[in-house]
Amino acid sequence: MSTPTPNPRTAEETVSQVRERYARIATGGGMPSCCDAGPLGYDPGELALVPKEADLGLGCGAPIGRLALLPGETVLDLGSGPGLDALLAARHVGPTGRVIGIDMTPAMIERARAVAAEAGVAWAEFREGRLEALPVADASIDAVTSNCVINLVPDKTAVFREIARVLRPGGRIVVSDIILDGALPPLVADDILAWAGCIAGAAPRADYMAMIASAGLTEPRIHQDIDYLAKLEGAMPAPVIERMRAAGISLESLRGLVRSITWEARRPR
Repeated sequence: MSTPTPNPRTAEETVSQVRERYARIATGGGMPSCCDAGPLGYDPGELALVPKEADLGLGCGAPIGRLALLPGETVLDLGSGPGLDALLAARHVGPTGRVIGIDMTPAMIERARAVAAEAGVAWAEFREGRLEALPVADASIDAVTSNCVINLVPDKTAVFREIARVLRPGGRIVVSDIILDGALPPLVADDILAWAGCIAGAAPRADYMAMIASAGLTEPRIHQDIDYLAKLEGAMPAPVIERMRAAGISLESLRGLVRSITWEARRPR
């Protein structure tokens, strides 16, 4: 089992560059982002219930609806960005519940806190942190979600271990993420914009599912599995497409390789 490793960058250099790019997205810097074509799978009626500043079009699915959240539950959103999924979750759990968003980008945390304050959602909080070392207590979370973020983390094994650690026995996770059903051309696999665009850092399907199982998460189930590049024409950053064309690599040659999946699993009781 192997997780894609950036080359020639180190893992920490990749994290730093991804953080920088998402900071620019958070502050309107116009950088290409993951899922730049807009949110995928959301109900427009749901989106209308949260401040527009919470939606930067960064998701590759709509995981919240499949969590079946109940009033009073505690929810953890990994890579919470500007707060869209956290605020949607907060609507389900209500003031008796709690939502914790974790993001490594200070500009995203600042934006999410402002959005939550605007929405009057005092039971949603946002903490700066890494998904490989969550600032969350053991066995304190009923439900974990994440939307197109785990693929950005070089050490995915650590992320899944942390998810299992913070979930209460019987707790569940529903995630939308990107995986690969084939090898990317080296030009794409080594490109930081393709990594920040949620493609180059994606793990092969078999490795991804093996990491879930190795963390002790059980009852895995895939709810959605679509061709990401075919569904969203803006998914691949334009500069990467230009470099591909210069190298004689067509976007069509990647059709079917890059998958957007929404999956669930549980921590055993």
